[in-house]
Amino acid sequence: MTPLKQTAFLPGDRVVLSPYGIGVVSGTCERPLAGQAHTYYQIDFPSTVSRAYIPVADPGCTGIRRALNAADLPALLERLTRGSLELPRQWSARHRLVTEILACGNPFDLADLTCELRRWNVQRGLPDLDRQAFRRALKLLEQEISDLPDQLAAEVCGLLQDVWNEQPNAASAVAAPAV
Repeated sequence: MTPLKQTAFLPGDRVVLSPYGIGVVSGTCERPLAGQAHTYYQIDFPSTVSRAYIPVADPGCTGIRRALNAADLPALLERLTRGSLELPRQWSARHRLVTEILACGNPFDLADLTCELRRWNVQRGLPDLDRQAFRRALKLLEQEISDLPDQLAAEVCGLLQDVWNEQPNAASAVAAPAV
């Protein structure tokens, strides 16, 4: 007998599916594929009219994961404020790593990326493409926590807004060499 995987979802569960974003499991349904009926989770995306069907037999193959919940917020906040990530100085290598992190959408990796790009931004400002990646990471995190009914979630959203509005240190920006 095969044990149930941890990826079993129930109606009402908040999930993340790249590139759609945050969705809600609305239930399961049977759909034909190659002449056979298969069971799928139906995921609705409240911010769009999109809908996705994820195979119940192997949801992990799609990259779907549970969305953050209130219990995850202290660890996320810790990584947003004290996280570290070794970003390559060479743009092409950095771009590959950043793109991979953004595509994966792991909120804790996004928090580490955000923390490091924030450091860079405050120290010397960010080049356009790094600034776009910074904004994308902030938006992905904000999307995932904005609808959590928790005071800490509101504080984290406020922090994300403050981080985006920070300006580079003028003295460091002038003295620092371009990245």
